[in-house]
Amino acid sequence: MFLLLSASVFLAGCENVDDGYDPTGEQKTYALKAVTDPAIHGEATFEKNRDGSTTITLDLDGVTVGMHPAHIHANSAAESGPIVIDLTPVNDSVTSVTHVSAFNNGMNITYEELLNFDAYINVHESVAKLGTLLAQGDIGANELTGESKVYELGSKSNPNIMGDATFAERKNGTTLITIALEGTSEGDAFPAHIHRNSAAQGGAIIINLDTIRGSAGMSLSQIDTLNTGESITYEELLAFDGYINAHLSADNLGVLVAQGDIGANELTGESKEYTLGSKSDPNIRGTANFAQRVNGSTLITIALEGTAEGDAFPAHIHRNSAEESGPIIINLDTIRGPVGVSLSQIDTLNDGDPISYEQLLEFDGYINAHLSASNLGVLVAQGNIGANAE
Repeated sequence: MFLLLSASVFLAGCENVDDGYDPTGEQKTYALKAVTDPAIHGEATFEKNRDGSTTITLDLDGVTVGMHPAHIHANSAAESGPIVIDLTPVNDSVTSVTHVSAFNNGMNITYEELLNFDAYINVHESVAKLGTLLAQGDIGANELTGESKVYELGSKSNPNIMGDATFAERKNGTTLITIALEGTSEGDAFPAHIHRNSAAQGGAIIINLDTIRGSAGMSLSQIDTLNTGESITYEELLAFDGYINAHLSADNLGVLVAQGDIGANELTGESKEYTLGSKSDPNIRGTANFAQRVNGSTLITIALEGTAEGDAFPAHIHRNSAEESGPIIINLDTIRGPVGVSLSQIDTLNDGDPISYEQLLEFDGYINAHLSASNLGVLVAQGNIGANAE
């Protein structure tokens, strides 16, 4: 009886009968994406009526036989929230149509207010299985604008686990962060955070992200504030001095499974590589790669071959050429075995003067890698950089 009534109201609206629900022609459509079954997806159309109310039509493909409850919930889908508006259940043969003029608590809401409401739609398997979702979609203020930025998350402790983090802008200026990792397994639960500074520097947790779970390796986080309570917009996040860490578990935060710089620390793709020749040990040699960040600073990656477990080679940039020698002007991160790699975030000289990527490429300097902190007089690798490079 209920479905017949819904269908008859819908038909009446189509006939443009003067029943208070006559459409104005103004409408907005939101995508309803698959959740448990990729074959089920569709859209929700919000149409303005002459009395200011809204006709919401849910149209899904791939729905099975039965009554599938549908609701509007408060907050974004990434956050989740309580039901605030009941919608007509979705059926495999009848389009769900609901005339909405008020919340379930009786408070009125207009079409314009719905288009700016902080909410999302859920379509459930059944009344008995509300925990199983067929389709879901953000609406109103949570609608995505189409603007997004993808950052790479490189592997750390497990070379098979890597992925990316997508920052997507919402209509209200906040951000949906979607982390997608490949190589994860059933039962995995990787805590994730945004930290201050670059990954090469390290820094404190500033934003908690949703845990990355299971073989899907996915997490969704709604971000509008820092952990301190300070607000942050999508545009501000794209300029933020930060990086993402994904940890092995809540009990083992010291082990990372994936990591990546974001915002101002993103690499532009511009880089310059310098050769570091062997000195005291002919088996140890490598390169120093200078990579430009969006903020104009430099990530210096030293990679030496021939290193061993326990090696800890202090490294510095010196003024002048290697042939002339000169004082230390920039401290670099210690090169550690057996991988022989160090990462250094460089934006200033040791005296505090700023130096950009472009300036480093013209700098009168060279790199020394020393045998140990207690034996700086013995060099393991050396190479000219900047203006002194061949």
